[in-house]
Amino acid sequence: MSELPLAGKTILVTRARHQAGRLSEELRARGATVVEIPAIEIGPPESYADLDGALRNLPQYQWLIVTSANGVEALRGRMEPLEIDAGALGHLRIAAVGSATSRALEGLGLKVTVTPKEYVAEALVEALGERARGKRVLLARAAVARDVIPDALRTRGATVDVVDAYRTTIPAESVTAIRTLFSTGDRIPHATTFTSSSTVTNFLNLVREARVKVPVTMRAVSIGPITSATLREAGWEPAAEADPHDVAGLVEAVVRAVG
Repeated sequence: MSELPLAGKTILVTRARHQAGRLSEELRARGATVVEIPAIEIGPPESYADLDGALRNLPQYQWLIVTSANGVEALRGRMEPLEIDAGALGHLRIAAVGSATSRALEGLGLKVTVTPKEYVAEALVEALGERARGKRVLLARAAVARDVIPDALRTRGATVDVVDAYRTTIPAESVTAIRTLFSTGDRIPHATTFTSSSTVTNFLNLVREARVKVPVTMRAVSIGPITSATLREAGWEPAAEADPHDVAGLVEAVVRAVG
């Protein structure tokens, strides 16, 4: 008998395809059979006008806040055609939600000033404290996102410009894949992982579009408290929550839930 904790378990990974690699590898290393059906696809916003305008006027900002590694890639993708190098951001104090976001920013040659211990918007606001008071802040994020950060910073006296850096959509091919997976009944995953509130929302929309039901035996494993709250709002109690709120923590949460 295998001593790997997830031997004989099937885990559904809903993360965007280009981001699923490490999570899937870590789960397989613990013996799991991994099924990747992305609930999210990262694409461009409806318009780059606001983002491009902000990048062309960086001297007016004192702070930059980025909420995901996808946001960093979006910044990189627009800086190149606009011929803006990392040096143009050198004067900014930078806040990042999550270690992956921080590493991505550092990969651009940027120094991150603030990364909260918990990878959620509320923790970032707390970590910033009063440092953004009276400052102009550029917040680059997904087209549809909670307004916790801009609302809180404006209350504390900051001027916040929110720009859409990217948007999330449901991959069309995932509808067929989820219908096939849940209709056969012979390979129902023991658990599925959720790495953001968007993956929860999109996954449930995906299931509805496929005209199938979430198997009652499949457990939900969440990367953090906001994602867990979104699951609970949908009537799905997470079997485990990652701590820390990153890929490593999520893998261990899967082990706790079904190992």
